[in-house]
Amino acid sequence: MNMTLSRFYCPGEMSPGQVVALPANAAHHAARVLRLTAGDEVMVFNGTGGEFSARIAEVRKHHVSVAIDQHHEIERETVLNITLVQSLCANEKMDFVVQKAVELGVRQIQPVSSQRSLVKLSGERAQKRMAHWQQIAVAACEQCGRNRLPPVLPLLTLAEWLSLAKNSPDKNARRFLLSPDAQLSLRDLPTPPANASITLLIGPEGGFAAEEESLAQTAGLMPLRLGPRILRVEGAAIAALGAIYGAWGEF
Repeated sequence: MNMTLSRFYCPGEMSPGQVVALPANAAHHAARVLRLTAGDEVMVFNGTGGEFSARIAEVRKHHVSVAIDQHHEIERETVLNITLVQSLCANEKMDFVVQKAVELGVRQIQPVSSQRSLVKLSGERAQKRMAHWQQIAVAACEQCGRNRLPPVLPLLTLAEWLSLAKNSPDKNARRFLLSPDAQLSLRDLPTPPANASITLLIGPEGGFAAEEESLAQTAGLMPLRLGPRILRVEGAAIAALGAIYGAWGEF
């Protein structure tokens, strides 16, 4: 398929012959940023797999509709099932991590709050940030060509998430805690089974407290290091994901 065409996420069921309205963010981008007009070819996807060729049907103020043409069974997912568990960090850093993690191919992102997280979220403010990060994931999928939208899961405390991980029935899971004090690196580990899920836990700006690292190891997470240097939080997840895809994936 032509990857140079503009791509838009449009949730809900779609089928050839339908005319559907783009969501507000996508409509604004199509009309005000890209200056698309009726008849222009685009691609749309609903986040559950595959994509549709389409044409702009109508452009009005705050409204853009597209005529759905043909469904294409195209997937651009990675061969690895990776969950990124990212401790809350400063807003622009968290935005960057979500964007790049989606572009690299993670299946889902689990935000967690830890002792040294500089950002504290709860209630309505937390819900707004989750929605914001999910929209960043949408934009990343539109840009990189993914047709399956990875969810940004509801915020948990680190203790809550570790309890879930400890009690998980998935015996093939591989769970790693990124730590500058770890002795093992990726090259010391065997390639996981093809059906294994991989979880990567990343700390906040100040790293995890000693008791948090101890709890993570008790929950079955293996400490892992990325060389002798300490990376900033916004680079750690991206470097680790790139290393994993290079060692065990398609890189």
